[in-house]
Amino acid sequence: MKIITKTNEKLVFAEEIDESLANAIRRSVLEVPVLAIDEVEFHKNDSVLYDEVLALRLGLVPLKMEKDLELAEDCKCKGKGCSSCMIELKLVAKGPGWVYARDLKGKAEVVYPDMPLTVLKDEQELELIATARLGKGKQHTKYTPGLVYYRNAAEFEANVKNCEKYPGICPQKVLKCEKGKLELTDKYKCDLCEACVEEAKKNKEEIKITPGKEVVMFIESFGQLPAKDIFEEAVKALKNNLKQVVKAWFYLKYLEITFYYQ
Repeated sequence: MKIITKTNEKLVFAEEIDESLANAIRRSVLEVPVLAIDEVEFHKNDSVLYDEVLALRLGLVPLKMEKDLELAEDCKCKGKGCSSCMIELKLVAKGPGWVYARDLKGKAEVVYPDMPLTVLKDEQELELIATARLGKGKQHTKYTPGLVYYRNAAEFEANVKNCEKYPGICPQKVLKCEKGKLELTDKYKCDLCEACVEEAKKNKEEIKITPGKEVVMFIESFGQLPAKDIFEEAVKALKNNLKQVVKAWFYLKYLEITFYYQ
């Protein structure tokens, strides 16, 4: 695996893997549990936004946990709600002025404190209690920890007479003209847009950009988890699902054999 970018917010790597595996990892990100506001109880809301609209905005506020929580379905309370599977956040604000995500107070850290929620005018008030729970992206989009996507690395061939006009055409700035030869400087950064290919056709010249064997994978975090953790947890979820498939296959074979001998 070749690491191209590695920060808390973004992880980019390249590896010769099958596209079906890359897509399976991408889909498995929806099984990585993260914290999000699930219910909101309003006591006062004089803002311009209806309760339902403001509740939707609150659900999309990325949160970090300050303590370990369990999924509602795995908790001893069986989803009824307790300190082991839920966190309460309170918000009390009075106008005039903006209400920000940082105004939410409780045992969960707001990832982006300056995220605006609504605005209050003179004498307007907002009071609410929000309940945050762990969840998975396959249940609701608000539980998605980040974006995961991939593309093939580029294979480049050029047969042009005047290469000087092509580097400026490339949106990613990964083409260079050296000693009369057009070259690709970074095959991982090239997004196969084919802007240079179209320009070559106009000039009756030839440039070929084809998908290579290497797959470039991008993981971009929304802030609840580091990008590396998102990738690792997605792989764990995929492995667990594959184990369940194997168990189901053996069980079906057992039933088939039992039925045959009966």
